[in-house]
Amino acid sequence: MRTLYYLWLHPFSRKVRAVMAEKGLDFELQVENIWERRTDFLALNPAGDVPVLVEDDGTTLANSQVICEYLEEVYPEINLLGDNPVQRSETRRLVSWFDTKFENEVSRNLLGEKVIKPFLKQGDPHGPSVRAGYANIHYHLDYIGFLTEKREWLAGNQYSLADIAAAAHLSCIDTLGDVPWEEHPAAREWFEKVTSRESFTALADDKAPSFDTAAA
Repeated sequence: MRTLYYLWLHPFSRKVRAVMAEKGLDFELQVENIWERRTDFLALNPAGDVPVLVEDDGTTLANSQVICEYLEEVYPEINLLGDNPVQRSETRRLVSWFDTKFENEVSRNLLGEKVIKPFLKQGDPHGPSVRAGYANIHYHLDYIGFLTEKREWLAGNQYSLADIAAAAHLSCIDTLGDVPWEEHPAAREWFEKVTSRESFTALADDKAPSFDTAAA
């Protein structure tokens, strides 16, 4: 069976897991402690990060967007990019927005500082970074609200990889209780619609080992 190497509370791993679930694909999950730099894993992905997908025939793919594009081509029955070039371009633009801009401005400052750094015993969270993450998330939630005022979903009237990518990032932050949903009702409505899908329900109990969010 195909195997997905992943990490808990990792938005890029979550994105791939949700895509595979949407497409009805069977797969096994293998937690990869990337900080251990295992030789066997580095042979699969010299970059040393996750997610990494290994197909039944040994085909190995790394990088969440590469994996998602591959799954779109090989399993096109469930279309998560869009029906025309304009739609697909908008989906890819928004995926890049959340995987790059949101990751840099929010995920690294909150998830990285409050979860990953303490778990790896790299010191206390950096206060200015955490405060920047709290400030920046409002901008992104406002943008989600702006998009959904005119569209059923983020990239248009079709559920897409853009929704999956955005919800993958936000669901990790939501685990910490750090998303100010009460100030952004439109974004909350969209998020609840995405995370009520079966592809996201399996992620609800995904937590870092021995991590207590109440102590963060």
